[in-house]
Amino acid sequence: MPTADTALPGRAQPVFAVPTTHEVLGTPLAGPWPDGTEVIHVAMGCFWGAERIMWRLPGVVATAVGYQGGFTPNPTYEEVCTGETGHAEAVLVAYDPARITPSRILKAFWENHDPTTPNRQGNDVGTQYRSAIYWTSQEQQAAVRATHAAFQGELTKAGASDITTQELPAEQAGTFWYAEAYHQQYLHKNPGGYCNHGPNGLTCPVGIADLPAQVDVEPPAEHR
Repeated sequence: MPTADTALPGRAQPVFAVPTTHEVLGTPLAGPWPDGTEVIHVAMGCFWGAERIMWRLPGVVATAVGYQGGFTPNPTYEEVCTGETGHAEAVLVAYDPARITPSRILKAFWENHDPTTPNRQGNDVGTQYRSAIYWTSQEQQAAVRATHAAFQGELTKAGASDITTQELPAEQAGTFWYAEAYHQQYLHKNPGGYCNHGPNGLTCPVGIADLPAQVDVEPPAEHR
């Protein structure tokens, strides 16, 4: 990982435009969202597949892919791929807390990648592919701690390694820099595109009490 002193310098202004609307959900990609909407950021390897997992969750208002946890302002994808910006490929998840809890979002997070491989998911190797969670509220932080412990228990029973996920408040991780337009909802635009995400064979034991009664059991068909 670079330091603030050794990272690429970046720039004061972005060099590309960010779309205004989510291609699948039809909601604002960067807000404003309805009152009460909360945001959590997750990183679980290549952000294409990670974002699709998140937008399919009922109660999610919007998702976006970007770069977070590093030092370079307004980075480009090419710069992030060098490993010299310090960023992870992250997904912003905006959600309605009346319809889905942080624990349920994190359940999908833990179950759909390998959180035990530092800076790697499958054949994707580098600091940009690290597992990470960046929270924005105390409730989210508590959910991170609880689900981490619960999933580590399942990993241990399965004989797997310890979780290496980076877990920080979003203010410490730094700005979420939106990625280029072609990355946003990539697997909706390219259904046959590369994705190395999916069930890892373990279940994060989040209780039914963590899921508000009004949450749909399945996402709407148009969001699958």
